[in-house]
Amino acid sequence: MEKSLVNDNPLLVPLNKQQTVYDGFITVQVKLCVLTHSQLCPYRLHCCWQLKHLLRGYERIVKQVNVPHVALCVLLQEVVLKSRPECRSIPPPQYYSQLISEMETLGWDKLLFIDTEFRMLRLKAEDSAGRQHILTVKLKSKHPAETPECSADLPVPLAINWTAQSTLEQLHSQFLLVLESLSEFWDVLDEIDSKTWILEPEKPCHSDTTRRIAIGNNVSIKVEVDPRHPKMLPECCLLGAEHVVTPLRNKLNANMHLWNPDSSVLHNLQDVLEIEFPSPATHEKSSFNLECGICYSYRLEAAIPDQVCNDPRCGQPFHQTCLYEWLRALHSSRQSFNIVFGECPYCSKVCVCLTV
Repeated sequence: MEKSLVNDNPLLVPLNKQQTVYDGFITVQVKLCVLTHSQLCPYRLHCCWQLKHLLRGYERIVKQVNVPHVALCVLLQEVVLKSRPECRSIPPPQYYSQLISEMETLGWDKLLFIDTEFRMLRLKAEDSAGRQHILTVKLKSKHPAETPECSADLPVPLAINWTAQSTLEQLHSQFLLVLESLSEFWDVLDEIDSKTWILEPEKPCHSDTTRRIAIGNNVSIKVEVDPRHPKMLPECCLLGAEHVVTPLRNKLNANMHLWNPDSSVLHNLQDVLEIEFPSPATHEKSSFNLECGICYSYRLEAAIPDQVCNDPRCGQPFHQTCLYEWLRALHSSRQSFNIVFGECPYCSKVCVCLTV
């Protein structure tokens, strides 16, 4: 019986020569210690508090004189399995053979990661422009009979009709079709990223639809490109000192009719705004005076300077939080609804800030 106990539960170790005391883990990884003094005495069970909690109601069975070791461990395993749904859904052996067969068909070179339970996989894919993408697949225990959960870094929900009986190769092929449908969207942003100075996001990812592009000293434009219609006029928001932003806003409104969907978004923006965007080939990023004039840093947690002194001779940028705290600390500052008025710390001209 003791030999059978150890064979069935290899993580149990006898602690004495008589093999009446064991310590270790049963096969569901629950810590326990089984003690007996003789074959006529009841078992004494020492275990972790979690298992004691699960055994409530089973105490009488556990204390029976003739309960053998193996039966005790089976009982413990059954109790734990009933309390842990994730254990009840352990895949059958054919799940693993099916998974290996599907990976061989798809190609092991597509596999970037698989977890220790063989449930979650990361598959790599490449679109026609050579951009690298990752598809995360979470398989169910009855795969392929159950529909898997799939996700990826995309600007739109992964609207694929994932169905049961879909193999990994089929999932990967459908993912490639989605990537191709978004290829023009990424081409638009790739051109903007390579030919302009991007202030935000600092490290764009495939799901990002917005770009904040530097125009000049303390002046920028934030554009949001529609992934489904990437060549159309994007949503635009000009940021900076009002005396600089106002003429640009007027040009944008007056020239919207010039937008040509057959031309690139970057080229259209320059035509509509009647400007030439500074690029890494012509300008250094340091020339844009991007640091906050109060905390002397560019990034404050997730925020970058988005407030600016409106005096044309100053134009110093600030984080909204920094400027608000500065103005609020001034005895001469005043507030009207959600706007705070006070002196700019650099030029002493009136500075305005929305409350944070």
